[in-house]
Amino acid sequence: MTINAYLNFNGNCREAFEFYQSVFGGEFNNLATFEEMPADTPVDESDRDKIMHVSLNVGSSVLMGSDVPAHFGPPRNFGNNVALSFVADSRLEADALFAAMSMGGKVEMPMQDMFWGDYFGACVDRFGINWQFLHSSGQ
Repeated sequence: MTINAYLNFNGNCREAFEFYQSVFGGEFNNLATFEEMPADTPVDESDRDKIMHVSLNVGSSVLMGSDVPAHFGPPRNFGNNVALSFVADSRLEADALFAAMSMGGKVEMPMQDMFWGDYFGACVDRFGINWQFLHSSGQ
């Protein structure tokens, strides 16, 4: 089991992660823009070069992030711009933990197979903490 931090930005994710890379070193494991999303996903032209997902190894953890275009939800502010990302060992574990964590909270995205290949879901727990659960088919 692993829990990693996921940071959301209002358009300056690339700048932030280049800074984090300069501090911690290393290479990006993944860096994808919204232009790389499936063609049927609506993305404003002004958001196409913004970061859909980036990840950087920091020791034994992974720091991840993305920009949040306006049409994807409210702007990110202090308090809603960080999520804890739990990497489950199985789909069953991801489902069970997601169900427990979202009880009394709010499901943002139900557990489902995603276009990038992982099984993923997001919720806010009853205390207002953002959580992401995923199982990678490559595990």
